[in-house]
Amino acid sequence: MTTVAYQGEPGSNSATAARVLYPEGRELACTSFEQALDAVTFGMADVAVIPVDNSAAGRVADVHQLLPESGLFVIAEYFLAIRFDLMGVPGATPEGVEYVRSHVHALGQCRKVLREGGWRTLVSDDTAGAAREVAELGDPRHAALAPPAAAELYGLEVLRSQVEDDPENTTRFVVLSRDSVLAPNTGEPTMTSLFFSVRNIPSALFKALGGFASSGVNLTKIESYQMGAGLNASRFYVEIEGHPDESRVELALHELRFFSSEVRILGVYPAHPHRRRERIG
Repeated sequence: MTTVAYQGEPGSNSATAARVLYPEGRELACTSFEQALDAVTFGMADVAVIPVDNSAAGRVADVHQLLPESGLFVIAEYFLAIRFDLMGVPGATPEGVEYVRSHVHALGQCRKVLREGGWRTLVSDDTAGAAREVAELGDPRHAALAPPAAAELYGLEVLRSQVEDDPENTTRFVVLSRDSVLAPNTGEPTMTSLFFSVRNIPSALFKALGGFASSGVNLTKIESYQMGAGLNASRFYVEIEGHPDESRVELALHELRFFSSEVRILGVYPAHPHRRRERIG
């Protein structure tokens, strides 16, 4: 049985993603992203399912700081449609609600219903945790914005369903493993994630990335970050469409390595079908 670590409480979106990806797996709820990654590193879990981007809120900042040093590899990606329900204790009504609890990102993704209700907001560590808190309080003045699964899990009633501002709200998750499992080069859509540090020479970043343009390789993401204090050269996280064994990608990576002091492949994995639908749309 695969043990799947995730950050959050049972009933959270991360728990939902973990259950979809590993329906027969054993779930290991963790209080932080770092704890979930450590669970894989130290053998308490086989994989971690971690959110990295949200279509409304952008990147999950903590994750992008932790991934480079985790030593783990990306083996899959998954796009989850995000749904939030307003839920309260049995007998509660929207008119009687005074306070709404949720994670800060969820509150930001449900501004319309919060503005219409005129409720005061309280920040919780987790969306499902907010539902648990409301259940523990037993106070009809308190409600939670949480994924639909949390209502049944914590014995709450749905006061209003699907209250997210954007019906296309989507979170991208990656699956991380201790072992590098590279997808074979079968011609199917493939993603490659990597980190690199440029050499300390003029125009190094421009030249390092030039190979992707000249080889016709699409970069879907590039983000910079610095590790530790000081004025060290920035490191970059990149995601590209393609497989390292493809000639065009191989040429681009060769040029990247020439202008970089470090290049590390983090994962080669099948592109999720959502990418195809997104491009068509």
